[in-house]
Amino acid sequence: MRKITFLFIVTMFLQVNNTYSQSKRKKKELAEKEQLLKLQAEKKKDVKIKDYNQVITKQAVSDDGLFKSHKVDNKYYFEIPNILLNKEMLLVSRISKLPSGLGGGYVNAGSSANEQLIVWERFQDKVLIKVKSFASIANDSLPINISVKANNYEPTLYAFDIVAFAKDSSAIVIDVTKFYSSDVKALSGLTTQMRESYKVKSLDDSRSFITSVKSFPLNIEVIQDFTYIASNPSVLQNTETISLQMNQSMILLPEEPMQPRLFDKRVGWFTVNQYDYSSEALKSDKKTFIRKWRLEPKDVEAYNRGELVEPIKPIVYYLDPATPEKLRKYIKAGVEEWQKPFEGAGFKNAIICKDAPSKEEDPDFSPEDIRYSVIRYVASTTRNAVGPSVSDPRTGEIIESDIIWYHNHLRSYRNRYLLETGAANENARTLDTSDEDMGEMMQMVIAHEVGHALGFPHNMGASCAYDVENYRKPAFTKKMGISSSIMDYARFNYIAQPGDKDVRFIRQMGPYDYYAANWGYRKIPNANTPESEVKILDQWIEEKSNDIIYKFGNQGSSFDPSSQTEDIGNDAMKASTYALKNLKFVSENLENWTSAKTNNYEDVEELYDELLGCWNRYVGHVSTNIGGVYETYKKPNQTGDIYSNVPKLTQQEALKWMQENAFNSPTWLVNTAILKNTAYTGYIEKFRGLQVRVLNKILSLETLGRLQNATVIDQNSYKPVAFLQELRAGIWSELTTNQDITIYRRNLQRAYIERMEFLMKEEFKNSNSIESYNASQSDVRALVRGELNVLKKIIIGKKGLQSSTENKYHLEDCLSRINVILDPK
Repeated sequence: MRKITFLFIVTMFLQVNNTYSQSKRKKKELAEKEQLLKLQAEKKKDVKIKDYNQVITKQAVSDDGLFKSHKVDNKYYFEIPNILLNKEMLLVSRISKLPSGLGGGYVNAGSSANEQLIVWERFQDKVLIKVKSFASIANDSLPINISVKANNYEPTLYAFDIVAFAKDSSAIVIDVTKFYSSDVKALSGLTTQMRESYKVKSLDDSRSFITSVKSFPLNIEVIQDFTYIASNPSVLQNTETISLQMNQSMILLPEEPMQPRLFDKRVGWFTVNQYDYSSEALKSDKKTFIRKWRLEPKDVEAYNRGELVEPIKPIVYYLDPATPEKLRKYIKAGVEEWQKPFEGAGFKNAIICKDAPSKEEDPDFSPEDIRYSVIRYVASTTRNAVGPSVSDPRTGEIIESDIIWYHNHLRSYRNRYLLETGAANENARTLDTSDEDMGEMMQMVIAHEVGHALGFPHNMGASCAYDVENYRKPAFTKKMGISSSIMDYARFNYIAQPGDKDVRFIRQMGPYDYYAANWGYRKIPNANTPESEVKILDQWIEEKSNDIIYKFGNQGSSFDPSSQTEDIGNDAMKASTYALKNLKFVSENLENWTSAKTNNYEDVEELYDELLGCWNRYVGHVSTNIGGVYETYKKPNQTGDIYSNVPKLTQQEALKWMQENAFNSPTWLVNTAILKNTAYTGYIEKFRGLQVRVLNKILSLETLGRLQNATVIDQNSYKPVAFLQELRAGIWSELTTNQDITIYRRNLQRAYIERMEFLMKEEFKNSNSIESYNASQSDVRALVRGELNVLKKIIIGKKGLQSSTENKYHLEDCLSRINVILDPK
């Protein structure tokens, strides 16, 4: 009985306990279910991806195009088709409006702030803007492409949450409001330097907004109005404000890229670079392509037969509506100067210029729209013009360009026309230059800037192609101009002398321009790869290689006297002798042509300062011969060397010319008649600065290094010791001729000692240049010390023979300075 009772109790306990456990489990499961439902409800509440109609409501203002753009209240949305994800696009940031003086005068409405190749990528529930680079590439099918991508990981410019999908799921909707209304540095018109200079603190959100978003078939244009808080703005400093308007252009790049053309440095072109890791060589293959427009003939067969054929898509420029009426025909003519060179490449009407459409004709036209290339006319005191362009980094195809003309640039050309040609050109002897002459000058400046926009850099060697005496001949100058290329800085014929009749004074297109246009733009039949074109391209160059008018001279060459800026003629000494004769004539007549007519000294003061600048340029053209090296690009199959030293006799002639024309007392250049009415002091200082600049150029570590280098390859070269001896003899000639030492010469002699001290103490090391010298271990210190010791002995022997107190004190001071240099202790 006890056993039965115990079993009954145990059974009941187990049943109760099981019931309790089940009840507890059910409660737990119910709690977990409730918690799950709660989490699901909260998650559903926080879901960012909504129904399309919840985001793009009936109130949306929509615009169809590359992406559909929508404005809903104060928010902007892009509806990105799935088929456009991962497609390459160009994002161009440009300044649309800006305060005066921002960036120091060379930043203007229309200036490009940044260009980026981007793709829109989906990542989970986000869309990313990735910035791509084509600096390193490889064929997608090759294994090395994996490494190229891994070692060139693309930065994410911005990340957007997906807020909705199109009703048919063919597109993704994102909110771009914050992206376009925030201070995204990669889109900003303010550089890091500007931000530091103007002490920019932050973007003021309350005064910044999106002005408009417009969609077009191949591009989207966004205008932003930004206001920054800045302690030191360029204008109106009390406002502590910088406001500017930005235009963001995003354009779809061609699905089929243009076939690029390989660059050859023997012909001047702007370029894009790539490193191709698909190469079978033992290193990455550097490929450089020229930047050019895509010109393709409408009728390929006719083109291949040598007939002139219109391009499928011509290059079209529009005139800025702000352009003064009287200048428009000259600007159009400047653009269309390039029609003839393009005809040489087989294309008819390849480039044209039109008036901008009116609001009625095209309400959406905007100079900032990347679809349009515009000649921008900028109300600015800056005296310049520029020709930038936007290109496809994959191939170098130029997509668009804006030519910038600054209003005050007309004045700089009037002034130089008077100063450089006034001696021989009666039409230039006035402040009221005729509209025809000013128009022709402007036409050629526009042609020069359009040349840049077509892909051509400066060709500073073109002006050295013509013999100096040809500039005095009417027939030659009218046919050939004053340079073999419009792309040189050869603005005026400053060589022609009084009495030379009917010569041309203003530059024009030259034979090199026709040659370069043909080389870069002519389509080569059956050449389907860049490499297959090279044989023909080489042939075109080699056919012209022995004719100097087709030579390209690099602008960056500071050492090549045949490739200089602002010079003309093949003999700098002869050309500058003619130029100084003309400048003296102009100086003597400057008052009669200006202040005597206007009863005002403002113009003559400005012109006199620019006259000194002309003198400096003419002397500088000669000085480059000393330590000069000619640079002529060649391939190994061509005869001759790329680099050759300027002959010794030419260098000695240049130094002699400088002793006579640059280092002597400037009795005619210091025009006291003008200075007495324009400056109360500084007469001596004006010329001292000019002379010292020239002296420092030839008495530099670079010049001495090149002279020393030349002795290794040419035993008959102009040796540094000979140069220093001849320079010292000329600078201190009064000590051997017993002539009076004028104040100008005393200043120059002291500058000489200071420069020699510089050579004794300073090092020149430029890691980015081949011209890097260890001065302390070279001959420089020894040569300078030797020259100072010689000079010291001469001064000791001559200082007591001076008749004037100033000269005695001067020589004693020079002696003291030399002693300190030679023995600082």
